[in-house]
Amino acid sequence: MNTNIFSNAIRISIVIIVGVLLGRLFYLQIIQQAEMGDIAGKNSVRRIPIDPARGVIYDRNGTVIVDNRAVYTAQLVPSEFDRSKLPLLSELLGLSENYIKERIRDGELYNRFAPVKIRRDLDFKTLARLEENRWQLAGVDFVQEHKRAYPVGAEGMYASHIFGYTKTISKKILEKLPKDSYSPDDLIGYSGLEKMYEPQLRGQKGFRLVTVNSLGKQVSDFGGGAQNIVAANGNDLLLTIDAALQAQAESLLVATGKSGAIVAMNPQSGEVLALVSKPDYDPNVLSGFISGNVWGELVMSPQKPLFNRAVQTRYPPGSTYKMVSALAGLQEGIITPQTIFSCSGHFRFGDKDFLCHEGHGHGAVDVTRAIQVSCNSFFYQLMLKNGFDRWTRYGRQFGFGAKTGIDIPDEQTAILPSIEYFNKKYGPRKIGWTDGFLISLSIGQGDMGASPMQMACYAATLGNGGTYYQPHLVQGYRDRITQQETKLQFAARAIPIDKKNFDVVRNGMRLCVESGTGRAAAQKDIVVSGKTGTAQNPHGENHAWFICFAPYDKPTIALCVMVENAGQGGRISAPITGKLLDYYFHKTYTGQSQVAAAAAAEVDE
Repeated sequence: MNTNIFSNAIRISIVIIVGVLLGRLFYLQIIQQAEMGDIAGKNSVRRIPIDPARGVIYDRNGTVIVDNRAVYTAQLVPSEFDRSKLPLLSELLGLSENYIKERIRDGELYNRFAPVKIRRDLDFKTLARLEENRWQLAGVDFVQEHKRAYPVGAEGMYASHIFGYTKTISKKILEKLPKDSYSPDDLIGYSGLEKMYEPQLRGQKGFRLVTVNSLGKQVSDFGGGAQNIVAANGNDLLLTIDAALQAQAESLLVATGKSGAIVAMNPQSGEVLALVSKPDYDPNVLSGFISGNVWGELVMSPQKPLFNRAVQTRYPPGSTYKMVSALAGLQEGIITPQTIFSCSGHFRFGDKDFLCHEGHGHGAVDVTRAIQVSCNSFFYQLMLKNGFDRWTRYGRQFGFGAKTGIDIPDEQTAILPSIEYFNKKYGPRKIGWTDGFLISLSIGQGDMGASPMQMACYAATLGNGGTYYQPHLVQGYRDRITQQETKLQFAARAIPIDKKNFDVVRNGMRLCVESGTGRAAAQKDIVVSGKTGTAQNPHGENHAWFICFAPYDKPTIALCVMVENAGQGGRISAPITGKLLDYYFHKTYTGQSQVAAAAAAEVDE
C-alpha cells in the first residue's frame, strides 16, 4: 500500500511539473508572442563604416595648408526606413523627396543593409531637429565625418590648382575601381594633388558593430566592441611649395586684372616653390558635396577658373625660346661667340619682309647681344643656318614637345614642330610648307606651344647649366602614427651641351636684365638673368612672357610669368617678376603695390 501511495505521488508531481512547463510555454508563445516579437524587432546589429581623416598637407616650412574639420552627415539604411516618413525627412533636411528617393535607390542597388549618406555638413539647427524627430525615422541617424579645409585666407592664397578638390565618387569611377575598394558615398580626390596622391591621402576605413533599437538609436557596441576595426588616417603630404611665396605670386597676378600663370622652381632640384593659375576658385566650395548650381557656374564661366593655365596652356613662347637656337648653333659650331650678323631692322626672305625692333635695327650683333636686346634678325639668320631638324632636336633636349612629368594630373603635351609634323599637317616641303615657316619658329612663334610649367623647367635648366630636373610639388609623405617619412624620387638628366656654351647664353640673359628688355626684373643686390617674350595673338592683345633665374652664379630660384592678352613681356611680366624676386630675396613686398604699370623705360621684344 505504501508503494501505491508513493507511485501516485510521483505521478502527481510529474503531472504538475509538466503542467507548469506547458502553461509557461503557452504563455510565452501565445499570450506574450506579440510583445516578445516586438522587443526582438526593436534590436538589431548594424555595421557602421568609419571614414578615416585624409592626410594633412604641409608646405616646405612645415605650415599646415590643407587640413580637415569635423562635420555631421545624415545617413539612412534603406532596409529599415519607413517610406511613409519621406515627407518628414525631406522637410527636416531641406532636400527634395525625389533626391532622397534617388539616394535610397542607389543604396539599394549596392547594399540595402548599408547606410546611405543623404546630406553632409549638417548645421546645428538641422542636426537638432533631426535628433528630436529620430524616434519616428527608423533607419535614419547621423555620423561624424571629416571635410577638407583649404587655405582660403591663410597666407592670402587659394592654390586651388595645386590641391584640386575631393567630392563624392561617381558611378563611372566606382565601376572602374577594384570591388570593395570604395563605396558609393566615399569621397575621392578629383583633381590636383588630391587626385594624384589619393592612395597616400585617403587612409583605410574602419567599422563598428553596434546594437540599435527601432528608433535607430545606438544602444551599445555589439560584443563589447571586440570585433570593431579602427580607421587608419591617411598619410600627410610634405610639399615643396612655399606658402608665403605662393600667396605673393597670387596677389601679384590678381593685381594685373588678367588671366595667366606663374611658376617658381628651385633649379638645383626641380622642386616647385609656387604654382599659380588665375582665375581660380575657392576649393572649399568643391569640398565634399557639390551642388549642381555651383558646379554649373564654374563650368560655364567664360573665365574658365577650372582650367589650369600653368600646365594646360600651349602658347607660343615668343622670344624666350631664342636661347635654344643659340645653344644649337654654338654646340654644333654653326656660330661662335664672336660670330656677327647684321640687323638693319628688316630681313627679307622670299617676297616677305620680316621686321626687327619695329624696323629700326640693332646693327652688328653677336649672339650675346642678340639675346640681350632680343634681336629677331640674328635669330632669323641663325635658324636658316641651324636647319629645321637640328632646331627640333635641341628643343627636345629641353623637354619641348613632351610633358614635364609634374605630379599633378591633366598636363598638356607641348607642341614642338618637326619636319614630320609639318609634312603631316601641311603636306610635303615646298608643296605644303616652305622654309619661310622657319622664320616664325626662329623667334618662338608659329606652330609652337608651351606651358608656363615647361618654360619654368627650361629656365631652371639654363640656370643650373644643363641639368633637367623633373618638376614636382611633393617631397614625400609621412605616416600619421609612426611619423616615418618616405621621400619620393624624381628623374634628372644632363643635357649634352658644353658648359662654355651655356655660359655664353646665361651671360646674354644677365645683360638682358641689366640693360636690355628685362630691366624691370632687376634687383639691387642680386644678379638676375632673364629673357622677355611676346607671343602673338590673332584674337586680341599679345601674351606677355618672362623667364629668369637668380642669383646668377648659383641660382636658387627660376621663374616663369605668363600673362594673357597683356602686351609685351618687358612691360608686364618682367615687373611682376621683379616684385616677386624682391619678396623672395628680401621679404619686402606687402602685396599692395600696383604691378600692371609699364616699366619706367621703353622696351621691346
